[in-house]
Amino acid sequence: MPNVDVLWPIQVAIYSRLTGDGTLMGKITGVFDDVPASQPFPYVTIGASTSTPQGAHDRFGARTTTTLHVWSTYAGAFELLDIGDDLMRLFDHQPLTVDGHHTVYMHHQQTVTVPDPDDVRHLAVRFSIETEYTA
Repeated sequence: MPNVDVLWPIQVAIYSRLTGDGTLMGKITGVFDDVPASQPFPYVTIGASTSTPQGAHDRFGARTTTTLHVWSTYAGAFELLDIGDDLMRLFDHQPLTVDGHHTVYMHHQQTVTVPDPDDVRHLAVRFSIETEYTA
């Protein structure tokens, strides 16, 4: 059986899309899965992902959810929501090139504002991605 795990290829594709967008990168200090100590705000992190098999007898597929997080110390919600709008523009109903996989769809699943201590503001945006293994 081929290695059909899609989590890493999806993370690579998401990171590439985020860091390749000049508008978004003009608003944030970086994109991380492990934030360096003393990283200035605002920034985006690629959070938890889940993958559930969605194959058939003639193909391997997966339904994956990935959560992107926006972190800010801006007083109020404007900066979080503005960056969240960029995430929607980049990923909601947009084709995503995932190495070794065909993307069937990608869509927004949920957005949550999360209260955090120490005046850090947090927005979690979850996307659902269905893929089929092609390699």
